[in-house]
Amino acid sequence: MSSHWAGRLVLFSLALVLIAAGFVIGTMTVPTNAVPAFASSLPAPAAQTTTNEPVLDSERIYADVYNRISQSVVSINVVARTTNASFQGQDGLVEGSGSGFVIDQQGHIVTNNHVVEGATRIEVSFFDGTIARGEVVGLDPDSDLAVIQVDLPPEELQPVSFANSDDLYIGQSTIAIGSPFGQRWTMTTGIISAVDRTIDGLGNFQIGSVIQTDAAINPGNSGGPLLDLQGRVIGVNSQIISQSRSSSGIGFAIPANLVQRVADEIINEGSVDYSYMGIQTLPGDVNLSLIEAAGLPNNIRGVVVLNVDQNGPAANAGLRPATDAVVVDGEQVPRSVDIITAIDGQEVLGFNSLISYLAGNTEPGQTVNLTVLRDGQQVALPVVLGARPN
Repeated sequence: MSSHWAGRLVLFSLALVLIAAGFVIGTMTVPTNAVPAFASSLPAPAAQTTTNEPVLDSERIYADVYNRISQSVVSINVVARTTNASFQGQDGLVEGSGSGFVIDQQGHIVTNNHVVEGATRIEVSFFDGTIARGEVVGLDPDSDLAVIQVDLPPEELQPVSFANSDDLYIGQSTIAIGSPFGQRWTMTTGIISAVDRTIDGLGNFQIGSVIQTDAAINPGNSGGPLLDLQGRVIGVNSQIISQSRSSSGIGFAIPANLVQRVADEIINEGSVDYSYMGIQTLPGDVNLSLIEAAGLPNNIRGVVVLNVDQNGPAANAGLRPATDAVVVDGEQVPRSVDIITAIDGQEVLGFNSLISYLAGNTEPGQTVNLTVLRDGQQVALPVVLGARPN
């Protein structure tokens, strides 16, 4: 468990006052019985008002989302046991914090796996001041998600609603609410900077369809919701890429559709089973060296299979490892490869497309139909998926 992530510039103004010939900057003094010759060209004085400036519609939207959703967002403080000497405190215990949100009136709360993993005590604080003890229901390192539960009356719990994360688009406004650096119920705003990103889970597998946002995400935001302007959860804030471990980097959120699937399986089954194909792929997308070495079209898209698990589903279906390597710019590049270009008729643009489809649309034991480009020919391969090994 790690404690997570997710002065003041005072501008002094110098008043310049110029008094000359009866004038003060911004005002004018004249005898009461005299009218200046240029008076007719002066604009009419602005009407004085005691009301505030009108609130912008966008400000009302942000305020409304904050006021509603803060009731559903929680701050999580944990004490956990660690074997990492650099983080050891008294008796090998370390304290940490994060965020989470209520998903039902049974007291279930979603947060990040890394927030509560190894916790010996979980303290959950609500916006109205209520504090309750949390218990771990289940953990899923592969998605870095966890479900905990508090024992509170249903009427005191306000669950969130979820958006369909498949409908998100670049440029869409985002709102993050959480406890960065222990500052509870902090709201930051931004946009979706990219969709369909891939990040590492806590195990040997990656998470697909991840949302990238420029809303400030800092240590302590972990596990909190990323929202749309309707206040619906579109993702769970999970990681940042930053040289300074602060919001000056890139923030990533696990997509809502995956969050709902994982939470449902943890609550109903106690764990999450993901489909497994048993392949090792070329890091990144198809590159120019491969295109030239294998004689591929320069607009080819797909997943390049480098190796296959000998006893895995892909090998059993006839998928082949890459062979006939040549050296290009000091690196070995295969000239004979299988490239997965579609799964169940849906185009596979890259590795993220493949793992997103497997995680969101399949389960162990299911048969999927792969379209594979092999030596210039399309090959159809049905694959009976297995379950991810622990």
